[in-house]
Amino acid sequence: MKDFRNRVAAITGAGSGMGRSLAIQLAHAGCHVALSDRNEAGLAQTLAEVQRAAPDIHATTHVVDVADRAAVYAWADTVAREHGRVNLIFNNAGVALSSTVEGMRYDDLEWIIGINFWGVVYGTKAFLPHLKASGEGHIVNTSSVFGLFAQPGMGAYNASKYAVRGFTESLRQELDLMDCGVSATTVHPGGIKTNIARDSRVSSSVNGLLVRDEQQGREEFEKFFITSADKAARVILDAVRANKRRVLVGPDAYAADAMARLLPAAYQSLVVRETRRKRRQFVQGDASASAPGGERA
Repeated sequence: MKDFRNRVAAITGAGSGMGRSLAIQLAHAGCHVALSDRNEAGLAQTLAEVQRAAPDIHATTHVVDVADRAAVYAWADTVAREHGRVNLIFNNAGVALSSTVEGMRYDDLEWIIGINFWGVVYGTKAFLPHLKASGEGHIVNTSSVFGLFAQPGMGAYNASKYAVRGFTESLRQELDLMDCGVSATTVHPGGIKTNIARDSRVSSSVNGLLVRDEQQGREEFEKFFITSADKAARVILDAVRANKRRVLVGPDAYAADAMARLLPAAYQSLVVRETRRKRRQFVQGDASASAPGGERA
């Protein structure tokens, strides 16, 4: 799909971040958009920006929880009916959870897998028949740099994103064999400037082991957000035009991919060593702040 003009794209997680940027850039390119998110206010803002950017574009919005299979299937049918066809589905919605495996609650694990993995599965299977019917389609599933590279305290997030990677790579091979006019791309963003850290869940099990406390954990997470959502969207859309199987977004994604390729087992020891170094820093900082004459921040 070299040109998005007069195509129809459905986007999950369109109320902010990469989803919003994808919607605006696709609209600029002449693509009609069907937007979904759980955040109704965020959806309304995205719709307003799309309409300002491209007044002639047909844009629709629906409040959808991607972890709800029936809701995703109903939305897919509605999009096909309202727009006449569907050419692209961007399964972009995602959440984060920071927790040790031992301290992880099952309801938190089910929450993140429900959105990050099952949401991708539902979106793929609900929209695939409509994409095939259009004669030209593309499925874009968002994994993560953590679908390439594991880190302590991110076991559930890693699991969900590795699952998206395996699911989509298998899907792409099947679509190639079918020669049905539909393709698929796996997206591995590094740190993108979105609301994911603010909206994430953080378990107290990481306190003292990986970070000082929840606030420091969120702050450390946000330090890795080095690529703008607009830049990420441009890279993703260029990858769709080029029919790439995998797209890395951001220099940190390239670095993590290289480390995982060059040191597929040894990188874990490097991560442990660096995590211990950072832990010593915040422990020493706490001790200094607590000492006589010191001042705790």
